Parts: sequence; C-alpha cells; structure tokens
Amino acid sequence: MASASNGSGGNRTFGEEWMRLLRGWLRFLGSVLWLAEMNVVFLRWTSWRRRVLSGMLALFLGFLFLRLDGAAFDEAEAALRQGDYEGCIRHCRNSMGERSRPNEDWFLLLMEAQMTLGRYGDAWETLQEGLEATRGRSVRLYYAGRKAAQFQNQPEIAEKFVEKIDELVGIWGGAVYGDPVNLVALGKTALLLGQEPRWVLEFFFDPGRQADPPVREAILAAGDLALDKEDFAVAGASFLEGLSRFGEDPDFLFGLADSLHHSDPEETVGLLERALAINPRHVPSLLLLADHAINAEEYRLAEETLDKVLEVNGDHPGAWAYRAVIAHLESDFEGEREARQRGLKHWKTNPAVDHLIGRKLSQKYRFQEGADYQRAAMRLDPGWTKAQLQLAQDLLRLGQEEEGWQWAARSHEKDGYNQTAYNLLTLKTTLDKYAVLENDSFLVRMPAEEAPIFGDEVLELLEEAKAALCDKYGVTLERRVILELFGHQKHFAVRTFGMPHNPGFLGVCFGNVITANSPSTQSGHPSNWRAVLWHEFCHVVTLTMTRNRMPRWISEGISVYEEVQKDSSWGQSMTPAYRRRILDGRLAPVSELSAAFMKAASGEDMQFAYYESSLAVRYLVETYGVEALIGVLQDLGDGVSINEALAKNTVPIDQLDEQFAAYAKALAAGLGEGLNWDVPEDSLDGVPIETALAMSPDNYYLLLRRAKERVAEKQWEEALDPLRKILSRYPLQPGNGEAPRLLAQCYRELEDVENERRILRQIAETDHEAPDIYLRLVRMDAEAERWERVHENLVRLFAVNPFRPQLYRHWAQCGEALGQDVQAIRAWEKLLCLEPPDLANVHYQVARLLHQNGKERARGHVLRALEEAPRFRDAYRLLRNIKGLEETPSSPASSAKSE
Repeated sequence: MASASNGSGGNRTFGEEWMRLLRGWLRFLGSVLWLAEMNVVFLRWTSWRRRVLSGMLALFLGFLFLRLDGAAFDEAEAALRQGDYEGCIRHCRNSMGERSRPNEDWFLLLMEAQMTLGRYGDAWETLQEGLEATRGRSVRLYYAGRKAAQFQNQPEIAEKFVEKIDELVGIWGGAVYGDPVNLVALGKTALLLGQEPRWVLEFFFDPGRQADPPVREAILAAGDLALDKEDFAVAGASFLEGLSRFGEDPDFLFGLADSLHHSDPEETVGLLERALAINPRHVPSLLLLADHAINAEEYRLAEETLDKVLEVNGDHPGAWAYRAVIAHLESDFEGEREARQRGLKHWKTNPAVDHLIGRKLSQKYRFQEGADYQRAAMRLDPGWTKAQLQLAQDLLRLGQEEEGWQWAARSHEKDGYNQTAYNLLTLKTTLDKYAVLENDSFLVRMPAEEAPIFGDEVLELLEEAKAALCDKYGVTLERRVILELFGHQKHFAVRTFGMPHNPGFLGVCFGNVITANSPSTQSGHPSNWRAVLWHEFCHVVTLTMTRNRMPRWISEGISVYEEVQKDSSWGQSMTPAYRRRILDGRLAPVSELSAAFMKAASGEDMQFAYYESSLAVRYLVETYGVEALIGVLQDLGDGVSINEALAKNTVPIDQLDEQFAAYAKALAAGLGEGLNWDVPEDSLDGVPIETALAMSPDNYYLLLRRAKERVAEKQWEEALDPLRKILSRYPLQPGNGEAPRLLAQCYRELEDVENERRILRQIAETDHEAPDIYLRLVRMDAEAERWERVHENLVRLFAVNPFRPQLYRHWAQCGEALGQDVQAIRAWEKLLCLEPPDLANVHYQVARLLHQNGKERARGHVLRALEEAPRFRDAYRLLRNIKGLEETPSSPASSAKSE
C-alpha cells in the first residue's frame, strides 16, 4: 500500500496521535513555506509585530490544514481498505482539488485505487500530476510509477524510473529520503537492482518495523520479500507481526494465508474468508481462493471466484492467467489462447502470466506443458528467476535431469536467497553420492550403503510390476523409469516438493519419475516398501496412458486397487471407522472425489479419501469390467473430462453417484453382521462394563472395552470370551487388527502355542505392516523347524524393514535348513552391510558356506574374520582347510551368534 498511514484509524493512543501530527508537519512543511513565499513582499513592509502575527497565522493555518487533511486522508484510506475503490478515488479527487499542492501520499493512494480497478491510463495521468507537484523528487512515486509504466506497455520508462530513484538518492541521500516510509521504497528498488535481500531487510525495512508507531508498508514488504524467496516460515511470522500491530487487515491476512497455502489448505481458506469479510473485493484473496478451488478440481467455483475479480478489474492479468489454466485443463485450447492474450493486454512482456499458467499446469502434473510456459515467460524476461526455477523443477520431474540441474544452478546463481533453489542444489550433492542400479527399463538411485541390502530386490519388484501392469492396461513405456529412494525424509521432500518439511508422503510419481522414502526413514512407523513401489509404478502406467490428464481420485484409486490385486493384505479395506463414515453420509460422490483430498483436515480424512477412491474403482471394475476402466483412461488421454469419460463408458454421472453410494453403503452395512456398531454414548462413561453389556450384549465397542479391561488386569481367560465373540461375527480381515492382537496376547500368556500361532498367522496374512507379528512367527516356527513358514514371514519382514539384523541371522539359518546355501550366503553378506557387532563371526559364516560351495571368495572372508578376532580358532581351522590341510567345520551353531 502506498500510504504512510499506520492504518489504525481512530484507535491511536495520545502519543501515536502526536507522532502522526509531527510526521504530518514535516509533510506539509512545504505548504507552509509556500504560504510564506506568497507573503514575502508583505512581510518585508510590515512592522516586526505584523511579522510575528503573520507568522503565527501561517502556523495556525498550517496546523488546521494538517488536522483536516489527516482526517480526510484516513477516510480515503479506509475506503480503499474496505474495497470501496471508487469511493477512495472520489475522496482523493475532492480532497486534492481543495489543495493547491497535495502531498505525495494523496497521489500514491489515488494511483493504487486506480490500478486496482484496472484504470491504468488514469493511474498514469495521476503519476504525471504527482511528479509535477513534487518537482520530480518523490522516490515513492517513481517506484509506484514503475508498475504504472509497465501496464502502459512502456518497459523502457519503467527501467528509467528505477534509474531515477538511484539518481535522486545519489544527490540527496538520507537527509531527504532517510525516513522509514521512504526507506521502504528504496529497499524495494534495491532488490530490483540486485542487492542482497538480508541487507535490504536490515537497513531498509527493519527501521519501519521498529518505528513507534510502526510503518505498515515496512512489515508488508518484509513479509512479501520472504514469500518471494519461498521462506514461508519467516513470511508467516512477518504477517502475524502485522496483524498484532494493526489488527484485522486484509493485506496481512492474505499474506499469512499465502504463507500457509502449501502446508495448511484449511487454515488458508479460513484466513481468506476473514480478509474478504473486511474487503469482499480484495483481489489477492479472491485469486488465492480460485487457486485453491483449481487444486480441488472445483473449476466452476474457481470461475465464479474469478468473475468477482474481473468485476473489480476486467483486465486483471492473474485472473485471465487462471482462466487460461482452467481452459487448458478442460481441453479448450482456443479459450486458453484468448485468456492468455487478455492477460497480456496492458503489459505485453509480463512474465508472471506465463509463469502462473505453467506453474498451475505443473501442479496438475502437466509438466511438459508447464515447462513450455516457463520457457515462454523467459522469452519475455530472460532473467526472471521464478521461471528458471520452475522450469528446473519441471524438467527434473520429466526426467530431463541434466538440463534441469543446469536451470536450478542458474536460478540459484542469480538469486542465492531463494530457499527452493538452495535446497535443490544442496540435495544434488547428496544425490551425486548415491548408488545407481540400472537395466534397460529402470534407473534406480539410492543411498550407497543401502543398495547392497535391497537394491536388487527393488529392481526385481519393478520388473514384476512392469510385466503385470503394462500388460493389463496395454501400455508400452517408451522411456526408462527413474526411481529415487531417499535415506532422509527431508531429501525426499526437497526433491518432491522443493521444501524439506512435507511429511506424510511415502512416495510420489510424476510420470516416468518416482521419488520415495527408503524404509530406513520409517522408524516407529513401518511401511511396506514393496506395496509403496507397486502403487507408484501403477501411477507410471496410468499417467502414461492419460498423458498425465487424470483427476487425482482416479489416479490414486487405481493404484490402491492394484495393490490389493497384487496382495490382498496390501492397499486399504473396510474398517469400523470407514463403516461409520459411510453410513453417516460422509462418503463423497464419484463426481466430487478429488475434492476429498483437498478438504482432508486430518490424516484420517486423507486415508479415507484414498480408500473411497479405491472403492469407486473397485465398483467400476466389478460392475462394468476392467475394459470400461481402460476406456475411461483412454478418453482422459484424448482430453475428455472425467465425468464425460465415465458417462461414456458406464452410465451418466448422476446415476453413477447413486449406484456407488448404494454399493458402498451395502458393503459397510455388511461388515461384522450380528454386531451392534453403535458408538456408546458419553453417558456410559463410568458405567460398569457388565451393566453396559447387559443393555447391549453384541456391541462391538463394549465387547472390545471389556476385553481391554480384562487384559489390563491380566485376566487372560476372562478376556477370551468377548474377543472370540467379536471374531466369530467379524472374521479376521485387513483393518480389524486390535481384537486379534489382543486374542493372540491372551493365548501367549496362557501358553496356548497352537492357538497363538493360528491367530498370528491370520494377522500376518491380512496385515502387510506388522513386523512384530512376523518376527514372533519366525521365532515360533524356527523352534518347530517349520522352515517354509519361517521363510514366508522373513519375506514379509524384509518388505517392511530390511535393516533389522536379526532378519538376516534367521534367514541364513533358514537357508541352510532348507539346503539353500546361496540364500544363506546372501543373508550373511547383507548382514555385513549393517556392520553387526560380531563382524568376525559373520565373515566366518560367509567363508564357511562359500568354501562348502567351492567358491574362491572364502579365503578373503576368513582373513577378514581373523583381522577382527586374531584368536578365532574356528577361523584358523577353516583357513587351514581352505589350504587343504584339514576338514571344514560342519556345524555353524557353535560359532554363530544371535542378536
């Protein structure tokens, strides 16, 4: 905002009022001096008494003029804040017409109202008036004039205005322009001239932030600078500071919303609604709401919001850029072209229009189209770092890595303070150290220390997924798929989102590039890396089919559905929580499923969005066949909208919504038939469980509560009845792991080994992320020498956490028991990569098995064992045997050590 007012209106304290008056005196000193100039002859010919009287009169008139002028300015500024831009213009014109020489604040306020309304010609005329009134000495007018010149399609004059500011500062320096208000304009100019942002913040913006009262524009400038550098935490702190100093202000509310919209969409919308309650025509807030609606694929809502912007300014470049985005997403390419041209109408070389269109298309996974728009933006302004950085990210997501990294480096070289550029180049130094595994179809990057442990298995899984899914969907991949597995979550987040703080994602697919967290990052929250990679590779197939033209819900729904087709324990299934949501009417219709992801307010909401999407895909396949699903994907690739594609291959979307809702409700109602699923009322808290159960003997939640109480009291026998009752009516299946686990615990405490093993085995078959269950079964089956079952659960454990040392000790033991020495050797070698405390023994076991199988590598391992433990007698005997001096030790049991 151009005004120097602190924006607090009638709420100023006594001290603040007098500080305002003092600043006003300085602003109107020129007017008082002008009065003196007009009366100079008169003063020369009067007596000293007349001179004193005339001086007092001039001062009184100046004081009165100041008070009246301040009140009028506050009224005009209030109109601007509340969105009455036309009223602000009237106030300015009326007040300025009453003054022979209005100060620069009036011209700046008037220009801002005119620019907001798209009256660019009027703003240009106001600028000329202001420069004449201030004798061309206002750096603030020249800075505002830069934007006015750009919207007059006069970029050369815009640059000359920047040079003029530099010239004025060189002539007059801080004596004239050193006050906090002028320093803000000088700081913004310094940024245009390439000065260091931190220096600008400290020497140009901080004086205004620390002034008493603070300068509103200084706090806004500091927040905008942080936003520009994508330092969202610092930006948010600045805008919060503004809100604490100036109260509910739409500009500060919008800035805070903008700093949060990447991480907290719900809070963002709430802040924007607060801003629009103050100013319903606040253009930045309306544009960000439209952005949010586009993210949620609510295109009609986005267009309605953009209409409100265009009612304020029919030529707003941002509004037309968003219109172009929607047109592209709806395959209206002529509409897209016309909207882009309209956005460039008044400033033909504005790179922000193409940058915005490209950025939004990239967010919709249209990376090639997004990259094309960034190149177009750079043709208009070759040095625009925002386009360079976005192009770098687009190219990296397209797998065009060499050029992508080059653009990232260029962006960072020109703007060393942009957080995303800095993060990307820091990440590259890490990626350069990663191991690379590749074949004709895949290139895998992963931490060098992790590659020997499960790198081969990653490639094997990807090849299996390619064979199964490409054949099913009739897809031929023309390029190698790139997979990057990251050993630190922050590295994954930077590669995927540009910023290190974006938890909650296990993997992301961009097309032929997949990024994923290594299982080493999942301590405390295990996930099945095989299921994750199968899910992400399915995205490769469907994105290839549709040329990245698919709504999020069907993309995620197919991937979750295909997880279950691969392994019934993978993916998601109906749970008591999901049952309740569906029967309570919280199931999104198929036509609005993508919005479920954007509106998720919690992790549970997000997981339900994945589940209901997969359920919709399951319904489509079961009802209309996989051919219908493939037809939908093919139509999406041809540019058909999702609802039209569904109607073409199934039934009209309204009918499909009804059918799917009925299908989901029937599935939910059939869960645990015979159980009462009513959630007990709060009034039952404190009621003895026997009393509650007497009123509702089949209630799932009460039965579970009774079992938990008995387990807590270690009354194992008494806990069996409610748990058996639950499982008799709700047989063990994915999603109901709490009761079965309690039952297994009871059997264990009662030393009922067979029943414990039976329940644990059922859990293992339905839960793909239960490492504690798998390990317990491994130990139980190893004691019983059921080696095939041991191997089965070792495979499950490996898919969740390949970094557990005991996994490989059991695997080696199992391999030898089954006569699979190759498997045993491989297990011991993987254990070596984890640097176990008994290195000497592990090297010895590898050497022993290698020697038994006639491998020459045995000698090297036995020598390593002796390096670690020079008195290792079995190792000496093995070395002598390798040399042909005595027999090989036959039993590993005496030397092997378990963890």
